Amino acid sequence: MDVHRLRVLRELADRTTVAAVAQSMSMTPSAVSQQLKILAREAGVALVEPDGRRLRLTDAGRALVIRAEDVIAALDRAAAEMGRYRGSPHGTVRVASFPSGAALLLPHVLTTMVGSGVAVEASDEDLPPSQVPALLADYDVVLTHRDERSPSVASPRVAARVLMREPIDVVMAPDHRLAQRATVEPDDLADESWISVRGGFPVDDVLQSVATVTGVYPRVVQRLNDFNVIEHLVAAGHGVALMPRHAVRHAGLVVIPLAGVRAARVYELATRPNVEQRPSVAAVLDAFEQAAAPYGS
Repeated sequence: MDVHRLRVLRELADRTTVAAVAQSMSMTPSAVSQQLKILAREAGVALVEPDGRRLRLTDAGRALVIRAEDVIAALDRAAAEMGRYRGSPHGTVRVASFPSGAALLLPHVLTTMVGSGVAVEASDEDLPPSQVPALLADYDVVLTHRDERSPSVASPRVAARVLMREPIDVVMAPDHRLAQRATVEPDDLADESWISVRGGFPVDDVLQSVATVTGVYPRVVQRLNDFNVIEHLVAAGHGVALMPRHAVRHAGLVVIPLAGVRAARVYELATRPNVEQRPSVAAVLDAFEQAAAPYGS
């Protein structure tokens, strides 16, 4: 089977439409369709089937995508091994990070890579963990976060390693009635107005846990994904919020641990399976682990 056609099939699995595959691979849609037909003849079995106006993978197509990952990874490893003869590691590694995680870890990663021969192209992607497989269509490494009770993002097509655990605390204005407490219980917060993030992110998952403990659905008055804005609204007395401990920057806030409920987010580094065997990617993953080490696990 032709490797280029295997890449086309993998792109279809990632991007779901022929048009998106064509755009990502600088091909025409008709050329993509033709490559898929030829690959099906090479495989001797149907790999895609109509789904309305789109194509979807058959069971055989999904199975071949997993094998294609192995083939492409093996070729990448071979290219990396040849690269070691030219000096190692080297190359460009595309990294996506959620913003607060990037603020905490990315400066160390970039500093570590200076002079290493590895160029890091960093982007911020504020998407829930469910979107990690789609992000890996465009990035080599994705730094994501999830509620500590949620399952890992790992799957047959996603390799993941846990990087660190970060507690999630309650933040409030200094004149709040609970501001002098050493810890707060969920029941203490049942009547509060909350400033939270959008659903699907770890902070909101913890807020739902608070609701489960108290039996009271939280009164969320604002939903914003920018912690800087959340901090300023809390400091101005517009509500309380849950925030990851290392993301708090506002000097005018009181930060109090939440007792009686598991409240933390887990950082994970996600890649395609076997991609970490590329020396350049391995170097970036190691730099992230060094950056996270001071914060514990």
